[in-house]
Amino acid sequence: MFSVSHKTAFVVDHCPYMAESSRQLIECDMLTKSRSQGVIPLAPVSKSLWTCAIECSMEYCRILFDVYPTWKLVNYIVSDSEVHILNSWKQEDQNTHELMAALAAVGPPNPRQDPECCSVLHGLVAAVESLCKITEYQHESRTTLMDTADRVANRGRIICLTNAKSDTHVRMLEDCVLETIQEQNKRAAGSDRLMPIQQCELVLVHIYPQGEETLVSDRQKKELSSMLSSEVHSVRAGRYLASKLNVLVQQHFDLASTTITNIPMKEEQHANTSANYDVELLHHRDAHMEFIKSGDLHMAGSTSRDSGLKETVTLKWCTPRTNSVELHYCTGAYRISPVDVNSRPSSCLTNFLLNGRSVLLEQPRKSGSKVISHMLSSHGGEIFLHVLNSTRSTLEDPPSISEGCGGRVTDYRITDFGEFMRENRLTPFPDSMIDAAGRTPVERAKSQLERYTRYWPMIISQTTIFNMQAVVPLANLIVKDTLTDEDVLTCQKTVYNLVDMERKSDPLPISTVGSRGKGPKRDEQYRIMWNELETLVKAHVGTSERHQRVLECISACRSKPPEEEERKKRGRKREDKEDKTEKNGKDTEEKGWTTDSERLKGVMEREKDEQSECEIIKDSPDSPEPLNKKPRLATEEQQPPEKSKDDALHSIHPYLQLHASHLDDVIPHLCRHPLQALWSACFCYHCLKDQRTVCANSIYIRNGLITNTSLYSSITVTLLALGSL
Repeated sequence: MFSVSHKTAFVVDHCPYMAESSRQLIECDMLTKSRSQGVIPLAPVSKSLWTCAIECSMEYCRILFDVYPTWKLVNYIVSDSEVHILNSWKQEDQNTHELMAALAAVGPPNPRQDPECCSVLHGLVAAVESLCKITEYQHESRTTLMDTADRVANRGRIICLTNAKSDTHVRMLEDCVLETIQEQNKRAAGSDRLMPIQQCELVLVHIYPQGEETLVSDRQKKELSSMLSSEVHSVRAGRYLASKLNVLVQQHFDLASTTITNIPMKEEQHANTSANYDVELLHHRDAHMEFIKSGDLHMAGSTSRDSGLKETVTLKWCTPRTNSVELHYCTGAYRISPVDVNSRPSSCLTNFLLNGRSVLLEQPRKSGSKVISHMLSSHGGEIFLHVLNSTRSTLEDPPSISEGCGGRVTDYRITDFGEFMRENRLTPFPDSMIDAAGRTPVERAKSQLERYTRYWPMIISQTTIFNMQAVVPLANLIVKDTLTDEDVLTCQKTVYNLVDMERKSDPLPISTVGSRGKGPKRDEQYRIMWNELETLVKAHVGTSERHQRVLECISACRSKPPEEEERKKRGRKREDKEDKTEKNGKDTEEKGWTTDSERLKGVMEREKDEQSECEIIKDSPDSPEPLNKKPRLATEEQQPPEKSKDDALHSIHPYLQLHASHLDDVIPHLCRHPLQALWSACFCYHCLKDQRTVCANSIYIRNGLITNTSLYSSITVTLLALGSL
């Protein structure tokens, strides 16, 4: 119910060595454009280690108070020869004004004070004692849940800013904190006003001046016992310390960075001109959840320029602006805090929003229509980043889950979802079964469900790796809470198999819905696959160190050697050559069919002319005989020259070189004719009874369909083309 981030105890060393200069020079007259002759320039100044520690810790607290005004509490402690506790866990003490006033009363460290009398151990002991105290929220939860008051956990974090002497000194500080926790837990067990510490995170930040070599090495998070974990950061004073604490506040409170670009602002020197500025904001990570689900986070992510943050999402200032917040359907609203709160662009943006204005933010795209995904607006004097619904709205009718009308989406991963439900079924379980971290079964179930759904595409066409059988071992293992060395080896083998598939240019199940032609090329297919695989593993990289090893394996395999890039380039040239050859072949084939149609048309016209010349025109019985007319033969004597069936069929068209004595031999050739035009085949036969030619029937062939094929006997076929060829 209460995580480690509920309580944060800051311990700042106030010993004499903290008065040493940080050696980061600050020019005092850098803004002076012209200097009169004879005026001595101001000498640069430098901050002390104490000043750097106070400024960076106050910036940490400011961001925390801006984003989490409640439930996230800070207790600030200064340690020298004695302990100075500047505030309490009460909500009214959680503000920077209270802390700055108390720090002013403490003052800077005295460099002439005896260093043997001063130690940061006094502050660490006081921080452990402070974590055992009950906060207002813990007390309220314990009184509300009287029957299950033991379920209210007590966890916290200690951040110590000091100047350690060596790694041995660091280990001594860790041992002191561990012993103090054990002693305080024994005291808290017999008290109603104290709570034993179940989990504590110790973050030691060693600060040293610039230009010196550090005597303390960095160390990742390490479990010292079931109650205490420790990590060490060795940082140079100045802007490096500010960047480190900025990263830590994001890690400790699940924050993310968004950079607003192209903000138009008028210049102070030139009122008629304007320039574009960028402002970086911090907020809860859930504001980027739509990017994470859609897999577009790797496209929008970029490295921050000044603050040293790991990742920031860039959103573009969108005009026109809007004042009507109710016109937009929002799925979430999160408080924001500027990274550089004192800069002019940040000040102008916050004043603009606090005056009741709202700003729409769009995703930067190289082509296509713009997508407005977020909006900045203020409510009650606080600025919120609103997440606008840029995909299918939950207010619409649900799409069809199966084939048929009723929805635009039908290719859901129904089988995979059934397997997902089987792996996350709930069963009755006693509440007394609590794990080492103090989680109940239902909390462990929720944690597992959250891990399984960090990246789970719902539609088949929106994923590649979940359609590949080769990725199944990695996808099943990466969602686990802990990985063994054997699991890491299995994931690495899966990655190596994918590299081998790419080397062999094996096809991938890439969806071609909505695209023309063959779809993306082979290199593009594998680029899409690697991006999606990296997105899946990045969603779980913070679970453990072994998860990080899987991501490092993927990153190493994606960096191809130069000879591999050259081979891919030759493969792309070969594919382009094949596409061009196939296109030329189609053009040649179409020209061939056109030539055949022209030849057929010419033969038809010549046959028609010959028939018109050979036609006999009979005179009327009453008309006089022509003078030079030869005697007319009787009808019985006038026998037309018999044509063989082979000649008759051959006269149809030279393209049809066939010899047939039956109608069934003619029809298949007509059906296979490549032109597929409209034809009429008139079949005539000789009637022996009246010795005259009679048109018996007609057969129509259209698109390969034939009707009335019941004619047999000796035939003469004439093809007449109807319509345009």
